[in-house]
Amino acid sequence: MSEKIDLHIHSNRSSDGDFTPFHIIRLAKECELRAISISDHDTVAAYPEALECGREMDVEVVPSVELTTLFDSREFHLLLPFVNWEKKLVAEIIAEVVEARVKEAKERVLKLQEMGFDISWREVVKKSRSNPPLGVIIAKILLDKAEEANDPAFEKYFQERNRLFAPYIFYEDYFMEGRPAFVPKRNISLLETLILAPQTEAVPVLAHPGAYFQRTTKQDLAILKESGLKGLEVYTSYHSHEQTEFYRELAEELDLVPTAGSDFHGRIKPHIPFASLKYGEYWMVEELRKRRW
Repeated sequence: MSEKIDLHIHSNRSSDGDFTPFHIIRLAKECELRAISISDHDTVAAYPEALECGREMDVEVVPSVELTTLFDSREFHLLLPFVNWEKKLVAEIIAEVVEARVKEAKERVLKLQEMGFDISWREVVKKSRSNPPLGVIIAKILLDKAEEANDPAFEKYFQERNRLFAPYIFYEDYFMEGRPAFVPKRNISLLETLILAPQTEAVPVLAHPGAYFQRTTKQDLAILKESGLKGLEVYTSYHSHEQTEFYRELAEELDLVPTAGSDFHGRIKPHIPFASLKYGEYWMVEELRKRRW
C-alpha cells in the first residue's frame, strides 16, 4: 500500500475550492494516496460526505478544518486534523470566525465601491456560494467581470505574465496593509483557539508557517507550542527548499509533528496540481494520532 498522504486539501465547500468531496476522494484513490484531509476554510461542510466516500473508496479521510486566526497582529491559519466536526463547540468556533470574515469581506467590497469599482456584496455572496469570501475570491469576481467587459483599466492583470496569478496580484495591489482597500484583521485569537482545541478532539497543526502573511518565527512557535500546538506543516506548496529545511529543523527542535499539505484548491491555484507534494508519508498521521488529547 502507498504511504503517500496530503493533509491540506480544499473542496468546493470552501469559497475558493472547485471539486466536490466525492471528486477529491476519487482523485486521491487514483493517485494512490493512503490518507487525506479535506481542510476547508472555516467550515466542516465537507463532512460526513467525505468520510462516507473515503470508506467506499478505501481512502482514509482525517476530518479537519482550516481556521483563520490572529496572532501578534498577523493572520495565521490553524489546521485541526482529527477534529470532532459534529461537536457544538466546533460549530460555535466556526460561527465566530465566519462572522469576523463576513465583516472583513463587506468592508473590502465597500472600499472597492468607494473607489469606483463595479462590484456588489450580493454578487460576491452569490459567486462565493454563500461562504465567507476570501480576498482573492473578491478579486477574481471583479477581474472576471472586467475581462468580460474588456475594461482597459485592468490590462495589467490580463497580461500573459500576470494572468495565472491575477487575483493574487490584485490582492497585493489593493488588500495588503497600506493599500487602498486594506481592512484590519478581526479574526479570532490563535492562542484562545489553541486553548479550546482539546475540547474539539483535534490535534492543532500550524499551516504553511512560511507564508508571506504569517512569517512564523522560532519565538512564535515556542509560544504556540506552550499554548497547545502539536504539529507544523513543514512540507507545503508555500515553502521554498530553504524554508522547508528551516521549519523541519524547528519542528524537530520543538518536538512538533512535521506534516505535509499541498493546499490544493483547483482553478484559483492552477500552479498546484492534485497530489503534487513530493513528500508526505503516513507516519505523520500516526504521530498526530498519538498526540490526540
